[in-house]
Amino acid sequence: MSTPPSPHWPAPSQQQPYREPALNGFALASLLVGLLCLPPLGIVFGIVALVQIARKGERGRPLAVAGLAVSVVMTLSVVAVTGRYGPVLLDRLEALPQYEDVEGELADIDELRAGDCFNVPGGDLLDESPLIHRVACTQVHHAEVTSSTRFEDEVFPGTQQVKKWAADACWKAQDAYAMDTWALPSYAQMYYFTPSREAWSDGDRRLLCVIGTTGQDHRGSLRKDAGMLKPEQVSFLRAMNDADLALGGAPDEEIDEALPSYREWARGVDAALGAEARMLEEAKTGPEAAAAAQARLKEVASARGHWQRASRATRPADFQDAWDAASGALSVGTEKALRGALGLSTAVPEWLADEPRDGPGTGAA
Repeated sequence: MSTPPSPHWPAPSQQQPYREPALNGFALASLLVGLLCLPPLGIVFGIVALVQIARKGERGRPLAVAGLAVSVVMTLSVVAVTGRYGPVLLDRLEALPQYEDVEGELADIDELRAGDCFNVPGGDLLDESPLIHRVACTQVHHAEVTSSTRFEDEVFPGTQQVKKWAADACWKAQDAYAMDTWALPSYAQMYYFTPSREAWSDGDRRLLCVIGTTGQDHRGSLRKDAGMLKPEQVSFLRAMNDADLALGGAPDEEIDEALPSYREWARGVDAALGAEARMLEEAKTGPEAAAAAQARLKEVASARGHWQRASRATRPADFQDAWDAASGALSVGTEKALRGALGLSTAVPEWLADEPRDGPGTGAA
């Protein structure tokens, strides 16, 4: 009897240990680079990571997708910010060579208040967003702040309207800050800084009014407000400055294009001259100025008659005739005499010295 062969069993196979797929390095790099430094490079890394993961079976697909998404969002944000602020940044970079020539401490425009003095690169006060360096007013400076306020409108009203509001507000601010306008140096000019349309949309409503003195090296404050003057000086200057503002408020259009606006302007000038007349009647100018006050009152009464006639004009030619007569009715001489009696500047400004309507005693001191 033969012995049957033993059954042949296959040898058990040796089981291999499980190995987790490797984490793709580009997936992690995409998230870190996109989030921290170079978003466009993060997009490249994210795409490369997804391709390699699909081909090699590596881990990190969710990480690569997140890195790609973050990189795209950050890139779009950089593009948007660059489009809005890139030109401003370029302007700043172009001004870099001038920085070391500017005296003072760098300050934000929101930090400035009335009475502060400052310099700007190159003395350019026409720059809409200059780099402001605050200095003591005893040092040479380019400008002095007369007012720092804010516009109230939520919606941007348009560039021209903003400029008109700014000019009106800043002339009034300057007259209140440096009331004796004849005492201002000839190189002093009014400037203002307003927010752009984009800045307005971001909540910036700041209006900064200044007296610019870039024409010469200027030291010292030009401030001479109501707190620094006598009551009779304040009353006189306030009335005279209001009259000057009214006279300077003529419409921009030609008379034949906007006669109703000119008639309204004439009524405003008449009202301002009426306030000047009341001031002169009540002013305590002393006996030495009594004659000048009476002469000025007579001139003001004559001028008001012509302005009232202008306010009723139905033809542009009639308005022009009344306007010319009103302008010739007021002389610089009587105002100069009154200023001298009140202890104010008698140096006739250039813009008045050139006028042909000089009365008795007129001329620069």
